[in-house]
Amino acid sequence: MSSYLTATVPGTGGTIKESPEDFLVEEIPLYTPCGEGEHLYVQVEKEGVTTHDLLHQLSRALKVKEREIGYAGLKDARARTRQTVSFCGVRPEQVMALELENIRILDARFHRNKLRLGHLAGNRFTIRVRQVVAGALDHARDTLRLLQQVGVPNRFGEQRYGVLGNSHLVGRALLRRDFADAVRLIIGDPTQITNERWRAAAECFVGGDLEGALAAFPGRFRDERTMLRALLEGRSAEQAIMGYPRKMLRLYLSACQSHLFDRIVALRLASLDILWNGDLAYKHDNGACFIVQDAAVEQPRADRLEVSPSGPMFGYKMTGAQGQMGILEQNLLDKEGLTLESFRLPDGLGMEGERRALRVPIGLAEARQEENDLLLSFALPRGSYATSVLREIMKTEDAC
Repeated sequence: MSSYLTATVPGTGGTIKESPEDFLVEEIPLYTPCGEGEHLYVQVEKEGVTTHDLLHQLSRALKVKEREIGYAGLKDARARTRQTVSFCGVRPEQVMALELENIRILDARFHRNKLRLGHLAGNRFTIRVRQVVAGALDHARDTLRLLQQVGVPNRFGEQRYGVLGNSHLVGRALLRRDFADAVRLIIGDPTQITNERWRAAAECFVGGDLEGALAAFPGRFRDERTMLRALLEGRSAEQAIMGYPRKMLRLYLSACQSHLFDRIVALRLASLDILWNGDLAYKHDNGACFIVQDAAVEQPRADRLEVSPSGPMFGYKMTGAQGQMGILEQNLLDKEGLTLESFRLPDGLGMEGERRALRVPIGLAEARQEENDLLLSFALPRGSYATSVLREIMKTEDAC
């Protein structure tokens, strides 16, 4: 079974630099500021700076509390990004006068409400793929045409699984209440670690030398060191894990959700655009879902990309599909040794779950060539990843 939706089209090959110059991301706003109100919407361009770093710098420069700054979505540092943030009690001239490293203020206009997470229609991407194969432009255009017709597999991809690629396994261990395994996975497999001191610490841990592991870990691994100290003090693996920052534990659990969803995408790859009886169909205009009672009746809406089959972001409140899709979802949970109740964790770690479209529409898709490079541009709805499109176009292992 092919792992590509567009397997009939050859890949372009090529590489993308691990630098912001090859990757531009622009937010597509859900609405534009009206010009009046008490909230100042500020459009910024940043390079090599995460959204959290951006908020921190703006907070210090404008002397406002970081939690009072509104934003619609998170952007990482490995791109040049244009996004909007909002402030209350700040004047345009204050913002326009700022001079911050790798941050440029583009515009400032008032609006009536604070900008909040999710107030975003999507993102527009412009990406340079370097050193592509002969015929790459035709391959890219053919792939984009197919994706426009069928939709883009709504994968999360490998970037979700951490530097060791095992964040989802940590999450699964937490869901299984196997806290000793979670500790082991967080410390890491020495054979997968390139940092010398981290690898030495992991080797000590595997050998049962907790004191040696603690001494070897670099100082910046504060959370891992705290966990090891708890074990050395005689606390249980569960107690040591629950001392880990809640934010990180939720990231591990979210990674497990994402991995399970990606497995369902792979199982449905040949029928992402086909509704089955019992599917929970996802309505792209508002995110609502409904049970497909008669697939033949609903299929024309899927053909117009108005609705799509949905997959599980498993959680204790999630509604499962019925029919054949329900069997796929239950079989996957069974293989992982999980149930929906597994996601009902204590201490604010419970995951309620939701449905997510198995495919998404792609808009404004273009490809052009500059010498041996391809320039790709396209738009995706919020919560979807450019790596899913690049994977289909490039068809290389490192495209995702």
